[in-house]
Amino acid sequence: MTTVSLRLDDEMKKQLDEMCDEMGMNLTTFFTIYAKKALRDRRIPFEITAPIEPFYSVSNMEQLQKADQQIQNGQIVTKTMEELESLADE
Repeated sequence: MTTVSLRLDDEMKKQLDEMCDEMGMNLTTFFTIYAKKALRDRRIPFEITAPIEPFYSVSNMEQLQKADQQIQNGQIVTKTMEELESLADE
């Protein structure tokens, strides 16, 4: 047998201990199950993604930079809500 040492945030470890206890296991069992599943499937047993916040997408950031440049160049038109609503009614 080999001993593996992990570093976890104190709160994360506490929550993980509590969850494992509710499932009737300890952390060693938890990580053993995880490792066996990964080895059997030859992949991480869950999907890892980095979802893009739509606001920070490349296309939106380009539009924001373009709008900022237009503002700096004085190429903006301002309308009141009433003016916009009347335009929509036309």
